[in-house]
Amino acid sequence: MTPTLPADWPNRHVSRFVDSRPHRWHVQVMGDGPVILLLHGTGASVHSWRDIMPNLARDHTVVAVDLPGHGFTRLGSRRRSSLAAMAQDVWQLCDTMDVLPKAIIGHSAGAAIALDMIRGRDSAIQVVGLNAALGSFDGPAAWAFPALAKALAAAPFVPRILSSMASGQSGVARMLSATGSRIDPAGEAQYRYLVGMPDHVDGALEMMAQWSTDGLRHALADLSAPVTLLYGEGDQTVPPSVSKQAARQLPNASSRSLGSLGHLAHEEAPDAVAQALRVALAESTY
Repeated sequence: MTPTLPADWPNRHVSRFVDSRPHRWHVQVMGDGPVILLLHGTGASVHSWRDIMPNLARDHTVVAVDLPGHGFTRLGSRRRSSLAAMAQDVWQLCDTMDVLPKAIIGHSAGAAIALDMIRGRDSAIQVVGLNAALGSFDGPAAWAFPALAKALAAAPFVPRILSSMASGQSGVARMLSATGSRIDPAGEAQYRYLVGMPDHVDGALEMMAQWSTDGLRHALADLSAPVTLLYGEGDQTVPPSVSKQAARQLPNASSRSLGSLGHLAHEEAPDAVAQALRVALAESTY
């Protein structure tokens, strides 16, 4: 059953649902021009681009998708939440919609998906990463974190319990504060709504359980596409050093600071981030 969009969900008027195996995707499409694909991070949804989309849509066709199991995209297979599988399935969605992105903008884990999407593809497709989650877990976390997420995701009652526990106002506020960003009350309410959806929590757990960037990180030196990695100095989720190091490994990349912004920079200061995205996009020849 497809979840129902709340009446006040950001940019609801451009939402649509697309069947592209194995998932039923929630997609938002806005504007006209070269296609830009927007990919959110773990635990988020298209709502995180709510103020970025209208800006970029002034001269682009902007396509934002809820990742598998996230937001209002119905997870069609529990075995398709790994980095490689999601990259493949997003491409399949693009084929189904008959769109070819000229640029892919990804936030956090969405940036890793964007980079994985261009492996072996047209080197002219530009990628812009925003606080890109490209690192690996250190020490015991390298095995403990995915193992814990896998155990939680395997128990059918856990997502509902976690959803009930975390969806309170104080719980969501603490989670958002831990990112180093301060977002407006409307944005906080949207995260609270998402966390209150057991299927969304389940989708995030599945993604964490299957997540690994090892293959992508080993392939960075072979990606010739133009890449810009933007990072916030105040990001408490993904250290800025991750973007700086990745930019050194990529043959055609640069990294750039967004000042003191945190992990949710595009929600914290959408006008400033939209301008930084436009500068990065203008540097490409697409």
